[in-house]
Amino acid sequence: MQIAILLFDRFTALDAVGPYEILSRTPGAETVFVAERTGPVRNDSGSLELVAAKTLAEVPAPDVVIVPGGPGQSDQMENGALLGWLRAADATSTWTTSVCTGSLLLAAAGLLTGRRATSHWLALDILKEFDVEPTGERVVLDGKYVTAAGVSSGIDMGLTLLGRIAGDEHARAVQLLTEYDPQPPYDAGSPDRAPAALVAEFRANSRFTFR
Repeated sequence: MQIAILLFDRFTALDAVGPYEILSRTPGAETVFVAERTGPVRNDSGSLELVAAKTLAEVPAPDVVIVPGGPGQSDQMENGALLGWLRAADATSTWTTSVCTGSLLLAAAGLLTGRRATSHWLALDILKEFDVEPTGERVVLDGKYVTAAGVSSGIDMGLTLLGRIAGDEHARAVQLLTEYDPQPPYDAGSPDRAPAALVAEFRANSRFTFR
């Protein structure tokens, strides 16, 4: 099994690294970071680089596709090479997945048309522009498509998918070994529970407001 994690300039690190930490523990699987060109790819703050070991052309038919989000996603929405690779890889993939605004790239490639999907809460309404039914759920499964909400939910997506691939017992073992036992000090991780003023501030300054 080959698991391909897509990288592009200004991706959000945890969107890629969260699923990597979980799914790289899939028995017998090869996990590879891919991009249009090999070499380092900078995250959204410019302070971290992940290395793409292979080009998109070198990984034409992965079993699992993982698409992270991040501010750089906006610049990729009309990238023919990237969207073309997503369509071609999806034609033979067992699972096609995304984290955060990575679902907008799947939608732009036409892969989520008529399906349910999630994304970062600030981007959910954008999915409607691509005839996708947005949902605020943390992880959404619709056929072979698995989409996760914002950033940290990629870990949940990884565990959900790992359970489907390797079984519940193995997924539980990975959860234990990674000590994934969230106990956040604040209850502000959802726009439904966060202070209204904070939600309003982020909505007003969202990069999606003027799209």
